[in-house]
Amino acid sequence: MRIELATEPGDPTRPNEDYASVALPASGQGGSLVLLDGVTPPEGAVGCLHSVPWFTARLGGALSELSVSRRDMTLPEILAESISRTADAHSSTCDLSHPRTPQATVVLVRWDEERVEHLVLSDSALLLAGPRGAVTAILDRRLAELPPAVRTMRDQVRALPRGSAEREVAGRAYAAKVEALRNAEDGFFTAAADPTAALRAVVGESARAEMTAVAALTDGAGRWTDTFHEGDWTECFALLRKEGPQHLIDRVRELETADPQGLAFPRGKRHDDAAVVYAEF
Repeated sequence: MRIELATEPGDPTRPNEDYASVALPASGQGGSLVLLDGVTPPEGAVGCLHSVPWFTARLGGALSELSVSRRDMTLPEILAESISRTADAHSSTCDLSHPRTPQATVVLVRWDEERVEHLVLSDSALLLAGPRGAVTAILDRRLAELPPAVRTMRDQVRALPRGSAEREVAGRAYAAKVEALRNAEDGFFTAAADPTAALRAVVGESARAEMTAVAALTDGAGRWTDTFHEGDWTECFALLRKEGPQHLIDRVRELETADPQGLAFPRGKRHDDAAVVYAEF
């Protein structure tokens, strides 16, 4: 079995908020993949003493453990239990009701000899490859498909010069609109402190015989397709298969550096944390 993993911070002076792991039981039967993209909080109080990397390490560790040790649990049940465990670890010291309590996107994949199960929550991507080369992208589109008025605000912010007072004011207004949709009924969902968020995930399964490989990407790596339009998801998967995850991240960094102000390719951050896991059965 071929497994490759690469991750890199968007800013080398800041901790990487992404998390990636692969677990293979000692029995040799099956395995699991976990990919988290920690949500960078805004400036100011967020009600928690702990960092986003602290949160993703604990949530990711619980997901890795349960996905291989509790085959009797569904993936949403595993995510819900992992969120609860992580919340219990800091509920006595932190305000977990704060809307920006530490949180993350989630990709969780589990496989055995018969099937491949998957779960995706928020805007990280999962790619599934079949034996005849077909690639299926499993995406939670709710963050990308915000109400039209909010998307218009985002485009207006990105059109303003970086560092300008106008962009700062417009950016705060846009951020407030997005925050109102976070973990809200008509908005989008992340793994934070409420285990019921697991019920909002995109889930499914495939026969193991129909899968040759899977790849999970945080949105910092998915920029190759989503932001820079170097190719579609099938072409992205082909690049991963041929060159590996680090090559994809390196190429994204080249594209970001070539457009430092985000003029040709608008984006919220010049560079973002990036993580990719590739597993070939």
